Amino acid sequence: MKHIKSIIAVAVLGMASTATAQNLNTGYFNDGYLYRHEVNPAFGNNQGYVAMPGIGNLNVGVNSNLRVDNIFYNVNGRIALFLNPEVSDQKFLRHIKTKHKIYEDLKLQVLGVGFKGLGGYNTVEINARQSLQLNVPGSLLRLAKEGAQNQSYQINKLAAHVDAYAELALGHSHQIDEHLRVGGKAKLLLGIGNMDADFRKATLTLGEDKWTAITDAKVQTSLKRMKYKMEEKERGADGEESTHRYVSGIEDTNWSVDGVGVAFDLGAEYKVDDNWSFSAAVLDLGFINWNNNYVASTRGERKVNTDTHLFSLDDDKDNSFEREGDRLMEDLAKLYELDDLGDQGKRSRMLATTINAGVEYTPDFYDKLSIGLLSSTRVAGKYTTTEVRLSANVSPTNIFSASTSLAVNSFGTSFGWLINFHPCGFNIFLATDHQFGKMSKQAIPLSGRANVNIGINFPFGH
Repeated sequence: MKHIKSIIAVAVLGMASTATAQNLNTGYFNDGYLYRHEVNPAFGNNQGYVAMPGIGNLNVGVNSNLRVDNIFYNVNGRIALFLNPEVSDQKFLRHIKTKHKIYEDLKLQVLGVGFKGLGGYNTVEINARQSLQLNVPGSLLRLAKEGAQNQSYQINKLAAHVDAYAELALGHSHQIDEHLRVGGKAKLLLGIGNMDADFRKATLTLGEDKWTAITDAKVQTSLKRMKYKMEEKERGADGEESTHRYVSGIEDTNWSVDGVGVAFDLGAEYKVDDNWSFSAAVLDLGFINWNNNYVASTRGERKVNTDTHLFSLDDDKDNSFEREGDRLMEDLAKLYELDDLGDQGKRSRMLATTINAGVEYTPDFYDKLSIGLLSSTRVAGKYTTTEVRLSANVSPTNIFSASTSLAVNSFGTSFGWLINFHPCGFNIFLATDHQFGKMSKQAIPLSGRANVNIGINFPFGH
């Protein structure tokens, strides 16, 4: 149990501290926001622009449905993890949900240009992208905190997915007629790394005179010339020791291209009249074909029944408490030891695809104001998330625009805002989809959810 708690502690610490970034949904209906084409490629700009390298569109933050102050507690004036015995089971477990998740998307724009031409608006981008999704079942946290007290623990949805790749994107939007505008982006993807970890089965069932533990886990990793780090330990009863060799991590690898893929963004906007417009987009519809697939696995189900271990009070017997206890501990250790199954060859992985749909209303009494409603769904299998965001957008002058938004999503509720200054030849914006809220003394958002989006760009033309 001590070993299990250590693993869980590391996982939860990572969940609480992971950074997240995404396309800014608060800016979807703000005409002054240069990067609307990131959320719908049909959107164009009145001006061209050149992004400041590295910070033309920088977005970092954290997104989790488990609060940081549900993980760390003040114990006698010191910060302690929830596993500390001074933190009561009741105090911690009242905040535990069926599933906790942390979804992270980092998109760092290395170079970005937008310009009018070819009868429409065009964009060229080079981006570094990385995404992480982590699902942690509440039953795992309960087991870590209270120990094996319940009849059964079903820990079947512990999973993680990581992608890292470079992206070259070419976009074009085109006005078809006075009502309809369409757009698209074609993306060449160069895969750097991919990992999928899945505990397909992990159960603990307690009986009156026995208990049973079952695990079934698989990890798939795609990295160029990667090797799993192996560890060896001697285990077993006296005279029966055997060497166990199992995966303990990843050796230093060659961080270079290991896969190639393509993806597309497609979008459309239809303006009914001066008051109403409707829009929709599909983003990151594509895949990466990875050259390698290094697999580590339990080789199917691993099972331990305690009633197979019979104990004798006689120390001289083969099944004495000490010897049989060593055998039991060896069997338990095997439950969480993954075998290196080597490179299984190529595999393809679809990207997480986002579907956006929006409606915008501009009132007659003040055409500098609009109200927008955006539905955004990220389709990623077990990691799928949804959001509905209502925003108010205002552009009172040619050099200033702002937005404010309220959202309900898979992580809870959030408040966002955007301030955008765009005088002649210069554009700077500061925004967030998830307002920070209360923070700790270490400047960590206690809600576990926050992000900040900043960009500096140089517009040109009209």
